[in-house]
Amino acid sequence: MNKIIREHYPASKLPEDLRAGVDPSSTVTVTIVEEESETAMSLDEIWALRAPPFKTAQEIDKELGRDRDQWDD
Repeated sequence: MNKIIREHYPASKLPEDLRAGVDPSSTVTVTIVEEESETAMSLDEIWALRAPPFKTAQEIDKELGRDRDQWDD
């Protein structure tokens, strides 16, 4: 993890969103800390999270039966 500290940095050189509420004629201490990124998921983890792309014969039969029942109504 990297850390950068700048002491006595002119507030007038700060980006506008960081200057809000700070006297532009003053000096500030700026500390920058690099945040650790989240670890990326492996392909195995991604595949494990997804639903299987197939249905069992029983699931298909139930689904077709439900569809047929809706047509009869």
